[in-house]
Amino acid sequence: MDHRIRSLSEYTQAYDKSVENPEEFWGEIASSFQWKKKWDDVLNWNFKGPDVKWFINGKLNITENALDRHLETRGDQVAILWEPNDPNEPHQEITFQQLHEKVCQFSNAMKNNGVGKGDRVIIYMPMVPEAAVAMLACARIGAIHSVVFAGFSANALADRINDCGAKMVLTSDGNFRGAKTIEVKSVVDEALEKTSTVEKVIVFQRTRTEVTMKEGRDIWWHEAIDGVSSENEAEEMDSEDLLFILYTSGSTGQPKGVVHTCGGYMVYTYYSFLNVFQYGEGDIYWCTADIGWITGHSYIVYGPLLAGATTMMFEGVPTYPDAGRFWHACDKHQVNQFYTAPTAIRALEAHGLEPLEPYKLDSLKVIGSVGEPINEEAWHWYHLNVGKGNCPLVDTWWQTETGGIMISALAGVTPVKPAHASLPLPGIQPIIVNSEGNELTGKNVEGNLCIKFPWPSILRTTYGDHERCRQTYFSAYENLYFTGDGVKRDHDGYLRILGRVDDVINVSGHRMGTAEVENAIDEHPKVIESAVVGYPHDIKGQGIYAYIIAEADGIEDEIRKTVTELIGPIAKPDKIQLVSGLPKTRSGKIMRRILRKIASGDVSNLGDTSTLLNPEIVEELKSGKV
Repeated sequence: MDHRIRSLSEYTQAYDKSVENPEEFWGEIASSFQWKKKWDDVLNWNFKGPDVKWFINGKLNITENALDRHLETRGDQVAILWEPNDPNEPHQEITFQQLHEKVCQFSNAMKNNGVGKGDRVIIYMPMVPEAAVAMLACARIGAIHSVVFAGFSANALADRINDCGAKMVLTSDGNFRGAKTIEVKSVVDEALEKTSTVEKVIVFQRTRTEVTMKEGRDIWWHEAIDGVSSENEAEEMDSEDLLFILYTSGSTGQPKGVVHTCGGYMVYTYYSFLNVFQYGEGDIYWCTADIGWITGHSYIVYGPLLAGATTMMFEGVPTYPDAGRFWHACDKHQVNQFYTAPTAIRALEAHGLEPLEPYKLDSLKVIGSVGEPINEEAWHWYHLNVGKGNCPLVDTWWQTETGGIMISALAGVTPVKPAHASLPLPGIQPIIVNSEGNELTGKNVEGNLCIKFPWPSILRTTYGDHERCRQTYFSAYENLYFTGDGVKRDHDGYLRILGRVDDVINVSGHRMGTAEVENAIDEHPKVIESAVVGYPHDIKGQGIYAYIIAEADGIEDEIRKTVTELIGPIAKPDKIQLVSGLPKTRSGKIMRRILRKIASGDVSNLGDTSTLLNPEIVEELKSGKV
């Protein structure tokens, strides 16, 4: 059955049905998968616990649906298209048949090394096909994978190993990233000095960096699979068995392990992938994320493979060997759907149009944005210069905790509006509430974004600490999932995400999202990127502090004028600090906690900055002049 929505009227029908009869709606979609045993009930839930269960007592294995069921019809189709860091190194094309064999073989290798159903496995690997094989092999044998971005520090890795009690680590000798070769295995060795649960480490050889192999614990990947059968029967899993744990930073600084389960996550990632990107038979789809993040889980590995898509994995960075790398790869592989982050778009925009000139980009049908609200200026640059003005731009809002895209245009089906996520996907019931939890109905309203009904890929708990899950997501407003984001519903009924609620500044009683101010600042032609935070102000309560990366000095007054023109004098930054960079996590998100502390003059305890992409920038910010 084809679950792709093809018109606005079909969207309206699907959405209405998903709200009026969600059990029937999701049951029909789930019925197209292979189940070892069908579910007894589609849904049982309450948000007080919280306690949410989908496809109750259904039995399945997600890899049979991502791999086995495609073998007869598309065994020879490319499943994973891998583009390496160095464009001179040959790319790889792995068919569904080949991927199935690799996953089955590595599943057996993991079992041979003592891992079974329910065991936790840490994956700390570069963006090579084997990383996807590792995830799928864990899922096939019922082990719970927890992917950690292979750029996190040894301390951060140790914290995650200890929190989930991992039995095995899958890693590599090293990692190519642009012009750099990064040590990976040595980071694992250092982390394991602070842990006690890991019994085996399997090491993939990528960079041929010299590493220390601990006898009895460490084994090379190629030796682990040598002579191992590629026949493997997938483990029977309950719909609510854990599929993976993915750690996300919490407001306390301690990472929290977001838990996703097998059945609901499978159904929702498939459905959202198919519809947001309007994937069609024979298309080449590319999400530029790393599998260390939820975007990589849902929209590089699981969603596309469940839909029988050809999914591209990219090992490199957008600016190596030059700022045309993304566009070179799009033309080389005739990419049809391209999904990246506003951070990457703004970084490439700063290089001007010259890197784009050699490339046609005429294969692109859909372009997408993920990770943070995309500002209007970057939206227009991306739409005009990459999408050539005729590709729908899907500005997707979702979270690690939601498992899949929640609010987004469906490419070419539902309307797009610059910097607006637009409309909820079928099955998603957003609600806007004020600080007291009262619903704000109608149009032209602004408040806190909550969801009032569960969807199949909602997080089930935070690993080992269910109370933390309840407190973080379900305690702010009764019977609602609180996203932590602010949102505005405009005069057309479209939703615009305003950023985290703690990134909303209250200036003289006027609430404004930092994203809105940043959007205005970024309109100045000499501004590359900005980050805005609030700081204590004697008269206004909060003042606006802007950190700005710019192409020229002495433009502070021009920037204030731009903001005044676009929003009004109330939004004009009180303090502007021109900087060479912003403190960013490895996934490209700006660490606003650090910026807020520096802006308020509280630099005595900035917390752990070792996991930042550029920890050295913190000293510059602390000593910078405003």
